[in-house]
Amino acid sequence: MSGMGLPLLLLLLAPPLWPFSLPPPDTPEGKATIADLILSVLERATSFLKKRLPEINLDGVVGFRVLEVQLKGVQEEWAQDPRLQPLSLRVGKLARKLAHLLDRSIFYLELSDPQYLKEFQPTIQPGFWKLPHIWTHTNASMVYPMFEPQDSFSEEYSDLCLAQLLGTRTDSSQPCRLSDFCRTLMTKLGCSGYCLSHQLLFFLWARMKGCTRGLFHQSQRYMNLFCANMMDLNRRAEAIGYPYPTRDVFMENIMFCGIGGFSDFYKLRWLEAILSWQKPQESCFGRPDAEDEERPKDIQHQQHYLRRVKRREKQFADGCSSHNTAMAVAALGGFLYVLAQYPPANRELRQATLAPPTATAMGVSVPATHQEDKTLTFGPSFLKSWVTP
Repeated sequence: MSGMGLPLLLLLLAPPLWPFSLPPPDTPEGKATIADLILSVLERATSFLKKRLPEINLDGVVGFRVLEVQLKGVQEEWAQDPRLQPLSLRVGKLARKLAHLLDRSIFYLELSDPQYLKEFQPTIQPGFWKLPHIWTHTNASMVYPMFEPQDSFSEEYSDLCLAQLLGTRTDSSQPCRLSDFCRTLMTKLGCSGYCLSHQLLFFLWARMKGCTRGLFHQSQRYMNLFCANMMDLNRRAEAIGYPYPTRDVFMENIMFCGIGGFSDFYKLRWLEAILSWQKPQESCFGRPDAEDEERPKDIQHQQHYLRRVKRREKQFADGCSSHNTAMAVAALGGFLYVLAQYPPANRELRQATLAPPTATAMGVSVPATHQEDKTLTFGPSFLKSWVTP
């Protein structure tokens, strides 16, 4: 990891993200308050989806499909507690509304981008996305000594490999296939930004499809490696005050690694930040109304590792972003799901069956300064993931 610390002054100048602090989620009152705030934002975002449904692209639909799955998981948890029945009913109502809208979205996607829909339709079908029930956390000793100087993400190559994995390409009829090119691309070390998050997405989809042979036998090991580095990049985004170009991949990292079962991405201060980014009039997520483009050079240098490079994006004239909104709702749905999961009946979360390997085992040389974050633990102290650095 390259040394890129910011002067203390820059951190002190960062504007407040939310007019008040969220309460700890370890009391019924705190949990209800947080859940109410998240649901209010999600309900408004769903209204945005309904209004813009003919214009939302497939990537946008994916985020809302993930949210629908998360809401169903939350409803199942809360339905067992009479004290949470009002919240459970509210969650169920939103999930049903989303299911109806997502079914309708297929018609518009067939009109706007039929080839893209053909290749990636499995990812917006009911039953594709599966929620984690076993949790782990990232291992800071696996962070790369340095990242590539620029995000080398290629949407074209990434789409090719993801479609090959799904078995939806015209030259591929079976899922879980892996060419030598895609093996190299999806296991390359040192990636940042969308190159890194899509490496994680590749192995996440392999898990969803039940791919277990060959390279996919090591899926958990690669997910441990990639999420450790995605955590590092999210911390960098936080350190420079979450400038707009960093927010999309910041939320994408939370969405993907959260679904991958990494509980330490659900930090209370990150939740506060995302809640504050919803545009008040449009109810979407996207470019702030007044974004200061003049930033110190060291902050601009940090953004090289974090900004969006290229994606099939739908940017609206009012600043709303289809992809930004999709990542936000799926990240927030994850926060709601992990909130519903805490505390489980046995008062502790189960450790993942595969312990994170050392970075050396993955062929990564890591300096001695990288130490595992001891504050991110399981059992009664799981809550520390929400409230500690």
